[in-house]
Amino acid sequence: MPDLVDLEIMLASKVPLIVLETFEEPRAMELIQRAGIKLNQLVYQWSVSEGLRRVDMVLDEAKPINHDPQAVLRHIKKAGDGGIYVLCDFHPFLCEQPLHVRLLKEIAMGHVPNGNRLILLSHRCKLPPELQSYSASMSLSLPNDDQLMHLIKEEASHWSNQNLGKKVKTDNRTLTKLVANLRGLTFSDARRLAHGVIFDDGAITETDIPQLNQSKFELLGKDGVLSYEYDTSSFASVGGLDNLKAWLAKRQQHFLVPSDSNLDYPKGVLLLGVQGGGKSLAARAVAGTWGIPLLRMDVAALYNKFIGETERNLRESLDLADSLAPCVLWLDEIEKAFTVDSSDNGTSKRLLGALLTWMAERKSAVFIVATSNDISLLPPELIRKGRLDEIFFVDLPSQEVRRDIFSIHLTKRGQTSSSLDLNALALSSDGFSGAEIEQVVVSALYRCQSEEVNLDTDHLLQEISSTRPLSVVMDEQIEWLRDWARERAVVAN
Repeated sequence: MPDLVDLEIMLASKVPLIVLETFEEPRAMELIQRAGIKLNQLVYQWSVSEGLRRVDMVLDEAKPINHDPQAVLRHIKKAGDGGIYVLCDFHPFLCEQPLHVRLLKEIAMGHVPNGNRLILLSHRCKLPPELQSYSASMSLSLPNDDQLMHLIKEEASHWSNQNLGKKVKTDNRTLTKLVANLRGLTFSDARRLAHGVIFDDGAITETDIPQLNQSKFELLGKDGVLSYEYDTSSFASVGGLDNLKAWLAKRQQHFLVPSDSNLDYPKGVLLLGVQGGGKSLAARAVAGTWGIPLLRMDVAALYNKFIGETERNLRESLDLADSLAPCVLWLDEIEKAFTVDSSDNGTSKRLLGALLTWMAERKSAVFIVATSNDISLLPPELIRKGRLDEIFFVDLPSQEVRRDIFSIHLTKRGQTSSSLDLNALALSSDGFSGAEIEQVVVSALYRCQSEEVNLDTDHLLQEISSTRPLSVVMDEQIEWLRDWARERAVVAN
């Protein structure tokens, strides 16, 4: 067990203060006890609720003492038994508590004569600067694929024993997919989710994976910067974008089940285009078609007034995306967060640098779909080849595609498109985006509902004639965008 070996090395190297960050306190305490036995050292555990006690003694026989944090630190300072003292969730008692910090420093400075070691065990613990030179940090490793498979088989065996020897129904492909989707979780969380999947109906099927991913995100995603998008579409609900669809189809199999070739994971795409042209829908459709989670980054939520917090928000969000791989990471309107601004004390530069480093070094199956309405605001190092695989320009839909979009939105709302003149609608809506066509359908249906009549082609044509599309209102900007993309991007339509 590498975690046990690392812990033994730290303890044997006479490090006076070890910070162990994990959500798995029982597992951590088990490792610490095993290390104590091997090193022939007594192990004590303290918490504010239980006080200080020997962990290798039965609780009824061990008299807990020193519930007060200051009292327990003074006790450890005087003790000379060379023990390992584990302080659980001590981090609140470090904040603005100079006496506690000083006592910890004195214990660390006196560890040579008395041999005591301190382990601060918590989900997160940041030491003040005066203690950092006396400390070392470690965290528990996450289970690998073999350990996850063993864990799943254990849960399947438990279910079988409780159900008269019946076997859990599954197949190798789905089992492998379950293992992949449990990556990034702790042993206890992975076991709990696997238990839920198996004990729900005694089977592991494809339909279990979406709910598993949602539960996994709820366990890991706690900062609000990333959101889990539950409503993902397939490309059947996206009109046009044929070149983009074909490009993605060539890479789908290798992204989901990498071959033994030397091909890298597909990195992602930047979708540049007119507002309402279908960029956001395309991002959803990639995840829906590939059957993987879609994470949307709220770029506005990244920024925090406290120094360093903005970069931490980004770093933790990217770590979460890595943990949920394979997944699609949707960076909507990316220019709002990663435009270098000289008026923010260098925050935007550091944010961009952190993103670029992650994009260059990541090995996980995280497919980026970045969308942008204004490419001129993006720094060149972000959009060059190698960061992302391709830039696609999403132009306004052609007449044929507009016909398909009308059909899609009418069918979605329970209307029979065969009774309508779709060719006339497509011809009359020249210059309309997909979003504007959808709004035409919605507005016409509201009108028909108020008039208590059935929808016909004239209702839709009237709504088209009363709408001034964005291609008219912002004609100059759209033409500039087309000129820029003509030699620099691949046409998505």
